[in-house]
Amino acid sequence: MRISIKPSDLKYKYPRAVTTRHEAKFQGKDDPALFDRDDLYDILPMLEAVMDDLGSSDARVLHLIEDLMNQELPRSITTRGEVFRYLSCTTRDFLEL
Repeated sequence: MRISIKPSDLKYKYPRAVTTRHEAKFQGKDDPALFDRDDLYDILPMLEAVMDDLGSSDARVLHLIEDLMNQELPRSITTRGEVFRYLSCTTRDFLEL
């Protein structure tokens, strides 16, 4: 299931790093590149991948992931792969409660 998330689907507004817009984005759960928490063009593919991993297209789940990313994600987690695993596992734990 491959979903597509538009900026209007998001709970929060994010800046757009236009200079890095066309650079490679999330490449999978082992992606070693740094995740830019302040770049919509980095955030959208990450959220799409997490939603796909969870098998969900529910807006409430998307907003939960955003809350986790913005309020709970430790600053020590920096790579895209680490962020993906954190968001996916933590969201799954919340949904099981």
